[in-house]
Amino acid sequence: MEKLNVIIVYNKEENKILMCKREKEPYKGKFNLVGGKVEQDEDELHAAYRELREETGITNKDITLTHIMNFQYKMQDMELEVYAGKLNKSVDLIEELNRLYWIDKNENFFDLEKYAGEGNIGHMVQQVEIYKDKVL
Repeated sequence: MEKLNVIIVYNKEENKILMCKREKEPYKGKFNLVGGKVEQDEDELHAAYRELREETGITNKDITLTHIMNFQYKMQDMELEVYAGKLNKSVDLIEELNRLYWIDKNENFFDLEKYAGEGNIGHMVQQVEIYKDKVL
């Protein structure tokens, strides 16, 4: 089973979420959370920090990630791990492939015309907001 991760990164003020704009399919041209592939035999939390550093320049000194949920896609033989955290300071972002944007946390992340994931981003953000005292 292929494993992927996404990371919900809040800014220090906790009012914006970091997103990228997809440059390739799937979801080309739509906003998405940052993340990527978990390598075979790689520790999952290590993979989340690695992908975050590669795509944004954010390191484990800038943020503490909490594993909040997984999605299993049986037909695709894929599992998506979801992590969240809040920056402990302002950081200079380093873009890898996709452009990075800070999006207001009150956006409608269920808007399928604007956001990737068939509404899953909206669900994930709602879960973080419900449990933010434990997550952020």
